[in-house]
Amino acid sequence: MSGAATTCLADIAQVIRSKNAGPRTTTLDVIFADEAAFARVRASGALSAPNIAVLYGVAAQDVRVIEVPDCRAIKITFPRKLTAGDPGDRDVYGAQQHARLFGVRV
Repeated sequence: MSGAATTCLADIAQVIRSKNAGPRTTTLDVIFADEAAFARVRASGALSAPNIAVLYGVAAQDVRVIEVPDCRAIKITFPRKLTAGDPGDRDVYGAQQHARLFGVRV
């Protein structure tokens, strides 16, 4: 959005959460209270596969971004670096992974 002021995703999303989608996949959900916020984030490209790949250190081709306009939501999935519960896994439920999205500028 050229010329427009940017803001953090956390300031305009109603819900930002993460969880496992099975033991080998993380899913991020971003849900908006209104159409304007949803449209702004979609238009910004901030949650594109390449941007998420950089943010989470995964390959862009492994990131899937699913827009759900009827719910004003964006769902993002990508492989976990470690299978849930493996030695070294510090977030067995995948419930702490969404924090990286808070500061994403849109």
